Amino acid sequence: MTWRLVTLGLLVLAAAPGRAADVVVYGATAGGVAAAVQASRSGKSVVLIEPGLHVGGLTSGGLGFTDSGNKAVVGGVAREFYRRLKAHYVKPEAWTLEKPEQCKTYRPADDAVWSFEPKVAEKVLREMLADAKVAVAFGERLDRAPGKGVKLDGRRITAIVTESGKVYDGKVFLDATYEGDLMAAAGVTFAVGREANAKYGETLNGVQRALNKKNHRFLVNVDPFVKAGDKASGLLPGIEPGDLPADGDGDRRVQAYCYRMCMTQNAANRVAFAKPAGYDERLYELLLRNFEAGDVRLPFSPDRVPNAKTDTNNSGAVSTDFIGQNANYPEASYAERDKIKLAHLTYQQGLMWTITSHPRVPQKVRDQMAKWGLAADEFTDTGHWPHQIYVREARRMVGEYVQTESDCRRSRPTPESVGMGSYAMDSHNCARYVTPAGFVQNEGDVQEPTGGPYQISYRAIVPKRGECPNLLVPVCVSSSHIAYGSIRMEPVFMVLGQSAATAAVLAIDGQCDVQSIDPAKLRAKLLADGQVLEYVTPAKSK
Repeated sequence: MTWRLVTLGLLVLAAAPGRAADVVVYGATAGGVAAAVQASRSGKSVVLIEPGLHVGGLTSGGLGFTDSGNKAVVGGVAREFYRRLKAHYVKPEAWTLEKPEQCKTYRPADDAVWSFEPKVAEKVLREMLADAKVAVAFGERLDRAPGKGVKLDGRRITAIVTESGKVYDGKVFLDATYEGDLMAAAGVTFAVGREANAKYGETLNGVQRALNKKNHRFLVNVDPFVKAGDKASGLLPGIEPGDLPADGDGDRRVQAYCYRMCMTQNAANRVAFAKPAGYDERLYELLLRNFEAGDVRLPFSPDRVPNAKTDTNNSGAVSTDFIGQNANYPEASYAERDKIKLAHLTYQQGLMWTITSHPRVPQKVRDQMAKWGLAADEFTDTGHWPHQIYVREARRMVGEYVQTESDCRRSRPTPESVGMGSYAMDSHNCARYVTPAGFVQNEGDVQEPTGGPYQISYRAIVPKRGECPNLLVPVCVSSSHIAYGSIRMEPVFMVLGQSAATAAVLAIDGQCDVQSIDPAKLRAKLLADGQVLEYVTPAKSK
């Protein structure tokens, strides 16, 4: 990918010296943008530091088919964002490649839009930042060398330092990254991987062979060995060489990553899938054998967004998820992460070329694929591929309160609500293994409904008392693996980003630790700013 900086009228400090601010937000994910906007609107000086060259994370990085759950619990700045998207699509000139009535996910009667183009999402987020007069420092990565990136006074952060040597002083800091690098550098306790069910009294955590019987798994028998039928020839790439832990036991695996492609069948706006440099046919042998065994499903899910485009997600036994190849990503160095991201990109580019062009792919499938390509007017500075890999899960803080399956199911009271989730407890596959019968199978997929909206505690976005007194973490939330599978939705990150910024303002004004702010004052301010903190199921009409 070749990167270039597009400012679009924003206050950009990429070449300016570091600066001091009341609130320093690290990571311009959608949650980070919501936090920065809220802090600025609350009268505090704020700087938003982004390691890359874009704002919005996954929201502008291809995930345009919003995993929203119950939309009634999306309030505040997040709701404003989706309403601003609606204001964009209300205009006839927004529909350049199709008519609004041709887009089945566009609902003119709704107050907000939940299905959108990546470039439009970034445009709206940048406009919100510009309106709030938020300064953004692009291309500034936290210095992760031991003792370099975080300046501490005891356990309190006084400043963070980027690799370029810029110093950002602040009163309260927010880690809004998907990886939790600032949180980790500040010495905050965190977890990586899947806890055992026994740890928090759960049923959906840990290794899961038996739970999933239908989704994103092999439905036909596929031989796992390099030379079919010959165990001595070794396993095909990506298959675990040994047995997995017992079902329900914990491990350090995280759910698979991918790139959420923006595709189209519009010939005038379509870029054909090309064979990537470094193409390795061995990576697709399972895909080819799966086709040959009779599973001829198109192996991806092209969910529609406006202007004849898609948010394309993983679907089926072998798809865009590069299962098991992200194991080291959460705590890896920047160089190691770059290698992992490139491997994922090359794999996915090769996957799409294989489905389109390989002679072992059934002609029926190749004929379907011939209509598809990447959207030419999206991700124009990164070769039409998303600028953000889908980090579904990395580090998770272990904070004052740990959200678990019990919170998602509302089987225990959740203290001090600062927002709500509602999406299913959703984990993508974490591993591939050989079954006792000698065939390959995927493991780790869980898609279990919560049964309705649930609360997320303020104590889940602050570190434990005695750790860091001026840090909030609205993205790498304190939660178990399976609870995070529901919390990890972009609207929720925006909600929690706003709530974290509101708490930061209260901590500054009250000259207190973030763990010691007045919960009643926080609740009152959140409600005044449109956050939804509890949900009552509407009564059914008789």
